Amino acid sequence: MKQKIRMGMVGGGAGAFIGEVHRRAARLCGDIELVAGVFGTNYEKSKEVAEGLFVPQSRVYPTYEDMVKGELALPANKRIDFVSVVTPNKMHFPVSNAFLKAGFHVLCEKPMTYTTKEAAELKKTLKESGKLFALMHN
Repeated sequence: MKQKIRMGMVGGGAGAFIGEVHRRAARLCGDIELVAGVFGTNYEKSKEVAEGLFVPQSRVYPTYEDMVKGELALPANKRIDFVSVVTPNKMHFPVSNAFLKAGFHVLCEKPMTYTTKEAAELKKTLKESGKLFALMHN
């Protein structure tokens, strides 16, 4: 492998347990590098978390929507390869759906969705995207 797999993260800020679990798993793997993220709803605190994780400030975004746009604006060989979704549960569907629609692979913490309607929509988006979606059960 010439280059590490580039991971983005939405959620997992200060005091968030499951975000650190995903980051530790990535470090254990050794082939994954955290390069971008939204580490909470407070942008200033998110930037502080990113600094401690050695994520460049230019790759810290105020919202997941901004992250999708920002990553798509980068050359393909610089973008994230996948996003780890470790937000509060109610946000798993909208974040996962947005990244799949934008053409990114998604690793989502459980639960995948809150409703069967959301699950059906996510399944449709997944099929249309041709990307990978993995659901974590930590």
